[in-house]
Amino acid sequence: MSVHLPTLKQLQYLVALHEQGHFGRAAEQCFVTQSTLSAGIRELESLLGVTLVERTRRVVRFTRLGERIADRARRVLHEAEEMADVARAQGRPLTGELRLGVIPTIAPFLLPKLLPALRKDYPDLQLFLREETSQSACEALHRGQLDAVVLALPFACGDVDSIDLFADRLLLAFPGSEAPPQGAIPPEDIEEGRLLLLEDGHCLKDHALAACNRPELRASAAMMGTSLHTLVQMVENGLGLTFVPEMAIKAGILEGTGIEARPLESVHDARRVALAWRKSSPRAKEFKLLGEALAKLA
Repeated sequence: MSVHLPTLKQLQYLVALHEQGHFGRAAEQCFVTQSTLSAGIRELESLLGVTLVERTRRVVRFTRLGERIADRARRVLHEAEEMADVARAQGRPLTGELRLGVIPTIAPFLLPKLLPALRKDYPDLQLFLREETSQSACEALHRGQLDAVVLALPFACGDVDSIDLFADRLLLAFPGSEAPPQGAIPPEDIEEGRLLLLEDGHCLKDHALAACNRPELRASAAMMGTSLHTLVQMVENGLGLTFVPEMAIKAGILEGTGIEARPLESVHDARRVALAWRKSSPRAKEFKLLGEALAKLA
């Protein structure tokens, strides 16, 4: 008896719709028209003999069975991708597609220097970059949407392997008129009501607070910023002081400002920039090679 099985394309359409919750956005993610994606999902429902998605004018709602099928489809696609990765890994390393996530407090300061060198050393590597907060990047990694992630440790990213690239010191940035004399700043000297931090979701906030070893600063942070550049502008305008990674300073984030940076007197004054990947990934040797290349270039 012949059995008709769902195609990978149909499963891709279903997973994209589950992630986006919208036919138009799901079609864009799959690079097809909305009618093509909708027809593919209807064909899948007809093949399985069940309703997976309730369609209304405003809402896309998955049935309970549809939720279960979407989860299984995600695992099937993940296994299919890893099967292709196994075959690719037997050839030349660092060739073909690689989906790399990079957190926002690293991407703009590290990538402009590294990407040209990577393209030169590995011309057959097709690098697709995605900027995400640490939590979102780790979730995408475990869903199979990313192959590897450049992030700052320590961070709870789940069952991953990693290779350290370099240590990145955190410095305190003061408005020029408030900068203390040259020298390291003791954490106890940080004025609670003047500290500016990144909003929740950015691991740099947690690394900064860990460097201070002052949990009470979390609750008393006067204002939050959406990015390092926003925080720098806030400091420039005299609204307070903040932490800036050394890599951002070397990349010129303070140029043209009157901001002065001072080191922190702490044994935990640095975050570890690392490349992480799923422990189950068949491309572990490739990622170690990539990590070594990144560490050398950085």
